[in-house]
Amino acid sequence: MKVHISTYGCSASQASAEIMKASIRDCGHELVPEKDAEVVVINTCTVKYTTEQKILYKIRELGEKGIKVIVTGCMPEVQLDDIMHQNPNAHILGVNSISRLGQVLDSLNSSNGSVKVFLPEPEGFQSVPRIRFNSNIHICQLSQGCNYACAYCIVTIARGSLRSFEPDEIVDDVRRAVEDGCREIWLTSQDNGQYGTDKEVLLPQLLDRICRIPGQFKIRVGMMNPFSVMPILDDLLDAFEDEKIYKFLHLPIQSASDSVLEAMNRYHSISEANTIVDKFRSRFPDMTIFTDIIVGYPGETDEDIKKTVEWVKEYKPEKVNISRFTPRPHTKALDLRKIDSRIIVNRSNEMHEVCESVKLGSRDCMIGREADVFLSKPAKQKGMMARTDSYKPVVIPECDLEPGITCRVYIYDATPGYFLGRIVV
Repeated sequence: MKVHISTYGCSASQASAEIMKASIRDCGHELVPEKDAEVVVINTCTVKYTTEQKILYKIRELGEKGIKVIVTGCMPEVQLDDIMHQNPNAHILGVNSISRLGQVLDSLNSSNGSVKVFLPEPEGFQSVPRIRFNSNIHICQLSQGCNYACAYCIVTIARGSLRSFEPDEIVDDVRRAVEDGCREIWLTSQDNGQYGTDKEVLLPQLLDRICRIPGQFKIRVGMMNPFSVMPILDDLLDAFEDEKIYKFLHLPIQSASDSVLEAMNRYHSISEANTIVDKFRSRFPDMTIFTDIIVGYPGETDEDIKKTVEWVKEYKPEKVNISRFTPRPHTKALDLRKIDSRIIVNRSNEMHEVCESVKLGSRDCMIGREADVFLSKPAKQKGMMARTDSYKPVVIPECDLEPGITCRVYIYDATPGYFLGRIVV
């Protein structure tokens, strides 16, 4: 059959798509663009209402065209009725069940009804064939699920409680990827900081083991919540000393108001988040900070949003993912009284303006500097995409070197998305 995969959401979803693409190929089917597909696998995300609605429309539209649809990812776990209402003939693959895609594909021609496969535990996420989005980058999922319950978050409900994958399996997965030629390793999960709290090996110890794998490669540690970082902070700082780890921290604060954080059931105070950022920047002065902020959470006041704006001005994160609050099904925040949408839009616009100003300031500080960079992958236009030790993107237009090499560059300009550099001889 001619099969297409359409993927939404986080890097964990992206990793699942890579595994499913290889499964399609190895089962003797053909990967094709969506316009040529007989079967479309929709790898869903349900974090945001707008994404959910886009996916539901696609599920219905494909069904009306007579194209077979397999729905996987988070949505089937929490919104199965919505999916089946849009397309009663849709086939379902639970979020833990990506290893069974071949089984579902093989049954499509012989089955009269909808095929549904749900596994209680994740299967087939480590050391399996992949077709990577980028041959130089390996996305390694450390765990499935989360042991916390933020009031707005549907992902915990969709993916269940934390199940950390075995450390030996993770190390073997990364080793194989490096032997395959991957030069960047992305460690991902719903919250990397929680890794191993259900086992005996915590994240810092896992990082130490991964760093000991032979080869020239860099490690990007993905998102960690402040409440999961605090118990391991000192050991995590020590682990980040290894030159293989990018000095990059994705730490979602969501709000700088403690009253909003309490309403969100976030398990951390803003002072604890500040402690984490301060300690990382004290140890690694060029640290790159990413964060996430929700604007317009129910009960948020003008004073609350002012605190968050002031936090951005003070801490100057290099990137802020700003989301306007939208209630998600099955969450505690679903039935809370909403703030007027016009107020939310105004607050969101203000936050975007402040973040853009901060971004421009940090960009200007880099121009005219020299930096050691790790050559990551070919750039989209020409040359090479590189990363500084703190994961800042630098495109070197005139570069014929191979990925996996470290060199020194002079940063002479910047675009909205990356810096421009030339190799210092």
